[in-house]
Amino acid sequence: MRTLVVNTFMSLDGVMQAPGGPDEDPSTGFRHGGWSVALWDDAIGERIAADLSGPFDLLLGRKTYEIFAAHWPHVAGDPVADRLNAATKHVASRTLDRVDWSNSTLLDADVVAQVGRLRDEEGPELQVHGSWCLVQTLLQHDLVDEFRLVVFPVVLGDGKRLFEGGAIPAALRLVDSATAPNGVLFLRYRRAGAVVTGSFALADR
Repeated sequence: MRTLVVNTFMSLDGVMQAPGGPDEDPSTGFRHGGWSVALWDDAIGERIAADLSGPFDLLLGRKTYEIFAAHWPHVAGDPVADRLNAATKHVASRTLDRVDWSNSTLLDADVVAQVGRLRDEEGPELQVHGSWCLVQTLLQHDLVDEFRLVVFPVVLGDGKRLFEGGAIPAALRLVDSATAPNGVLFLRYRRAGAVVTGSFALADR
């Protein structure tokens, strides 16, 4: 069985929409596109490169696929580009009828069932980058094994949030954390069973 990992940039209030530029995703009238750019530094680039250093397949929604496919095939001499271009890519889309980026395949209409089958196979981890709509579907069907979050010290107030669409309750275990000099946090959480509840009132008796 493979590990399905959600990798995302997010603001302190949980927004993951359009971190890379104003034209990335202006839907819903979002006005803060490009909010991560001013805080980008070498530490973030090194962390992203480390997350891509091992074997992986990509699982992408349509919008992120199109952004990646328009950029990475044209980047030469960059190790991250080389790994992304060489990776197997599974693309979830209701509108695309073909995917031309190397090693890309379209998932069929039943994305949940097909992702479940991919996750049950032997193979490298499945990494989701961006892909907000796809992430909501994965969360609703309890298909995420690990979160790798890059949390930026900004509050955006509105925008598409990581846990916006509902998620099945689950406990998480922090397995790695680090802080960049500019205050950006790198957090890595894995599933840790069910949510455990209790009562401080009962504990005081």
